[in-house]
Amino acid sequence: MSKLEGKVAVVTGASKGIGAAIARTLAKEGAAVVVNYASSKAGADAVVASITAAGGRAIAVRGDVSKAAEAQGLIAAAVERFGRLDVLVNNSGIYEFAAIEEITEAHYRRLFDINVLGVLLTTQAAAKHLGEGGSVINISSAITHVHTPTAAAYAGTKGAVNAISGVLANELAPRKIRVNVVSPGFVVTEGTHTAGVVGSDMEAGLVAQTPLGRAGQPDDIAGVVAFLASDAAGWLTGEVITASGGIR
Repeated sequence: MSKLEGKVAVVTGASKGIGAAIARTLAKEGAAVVVNYASSKAGADAVVASITAAGGRAIAVRGDVSKAAEAQGLIAAAVERFGRLDVLVNNSGIYEFAAIEEITEAHYRRLFDINVLGVLLTTQAAAKHLGEGGSVINISSAITHVHTPTAAAYAGTKGAVNAISGVLANELAPRKIRVNVVSPGFVVTEGTHTAGVVGSDMEAGLVAQTPLGRAGQPDDIAGVVAFLASDAAGWLTGEVITASGGIR
């Protein structure tokens, strides 16, 4: 039996990149998956199509996780379609860098609304439906301890995610709901391409600092998430797992 057989998972920001890889991997392990997207319906539909073509179960659901009503609607859609909720992966995030001289209120609020408020609102909605053995997995970033220049606001959001996750691990533990974090290093995705990191001096520097000597791929992260979602990780909560090829 696949290790997630019978479970239902919601993956936010799953129309591309790490989120898409997580959705496909959870489905491969037997979970029914809700593929959330904010704007790229075509991307989410493609992820769903790849899952169903492989014999899995998935639906695409639009929702802006930084808006309470839409976060609640996303979780409600999962329960309505599949009858339950076992796993929430908070992957939605904006990846933007700016030098300290260039940071604006709008830049700050855009990052914190999606990367931090989104985690709180979606977890709040999911906690009403997660039962004993439920798992919340938040996607952070190794940038919180690599301290890359121009990443002050972005790193701040991920530091907040780490802190929030620790609090929620304790808060939800009496209900036997686990909360953990996966903290990726540099991963080649559409987002890092768009941000201009792939092919840049920044990428070269990050790879040079990575003991395993390469950039990460989305599947490198998805496998760790699948483990945390499974009963094999039933004794883990409040953990931050850095999946970075060894970069510190």
